[in-house]
Amino acid sequence: MGMKLIEIGDEIGSVSEAAGGAVVGFSGGWGRGTGFVVAPDRVLTNAHNLTDQELRVSFGDRVETGTVLGVDHDTDLALIGVRTEVPPVTWDAQEAGVSIGMPVLAMANPGGRGLRATLGFVAGLQRGFRGPRGRMVEGGFEHTALAAPGSSGGPVFDTSGNLVGVNTRRLGRGFYLAQVADQRLKATIDMLETGGPEEPKRLGVGLAPYQVTKGLRRSMGLTDVDGLLVRFVEEDSAAARAGIREGDVIRTADGNAITDVDHLLQALSSAGDSIELEIVRLNEALSLTVDLG
Repeated sequence: MGMKLIEIGDEIGSVSEAAGGAVVGFSGGWGRGTGFVVAPDRVLTNAHNLTDQELRVSFGDRVETGTVLGVDHDTDLALIGVRTEVPPVTWDAQEAGVSIGMPVLAMANPGGRGLRATLGFVAGLQRGFRGPRGRMVEGGFEHTALAAPGSSGGPVFDTSGNLVGVNTRRLGRGFYLAQVADQRLKATIDMLETGGPEEPKRLGVGLAPYQVTKGLRRSMGLTDVDGLLVRFVEEDSAAARAGIREGDVIRTADGNAITDVDHLLQALSSAGDSIELEIVRLNEALSLTVDLG
């Protein structure tokens, strides 16, 4: 057993030595976060880490100023332009993949305070999560490599030092969720290199879940309605200009029933310059045309 532990420790040390220089931290007013070098002068991180277009990128022996090149909030990824001077991580997007029980090594440099490397195992596949704007991202995996706050955006390697994932968020109970470093990730990075995707169509509302909507209406003595309750309306948003109010219930969008936020997001993504909403205000049904242009 002792020799096996020594061998495992040697593997962790070897991968950390080979790849650790490519793992960077973000600090200052930008907060704490991690990223890693994916190509010369290019660093990948999570979009939810960003608070500014310029940021301090901490390498092992120096700090550089980086610039946000592209952001995709739907996949929670961002590409940073910065002078790297270190080799990118080893990555073959066509070969990258994970399986349950597979040992993985997670690395982080939270806030630029130094490299951390932890060993864990893949615990679950095909896990989804919501990006910063509420859209579902499918195909992630869970692992048990412990990570400190500020580790999101860090790389996940196999025991040979090949990139297999990008840490995205802690799930509690000792689990972390990561995105697979496959062809989809490569395509997203290529897209971010050109500035990122077009801004998605937005209503500009906060919504309560289906069951919460029903419970609140019942507590107020209102009739049962299938839909999502509007909790707030952003000032000067598409919803505000169309006359949507806090307390309205969105029942349909372009004729499609809306019983969860994914239904609404799908309707918005396929809509043209406007979308037709059926809402209920108190007990009155209304039809509104929302200009999305």
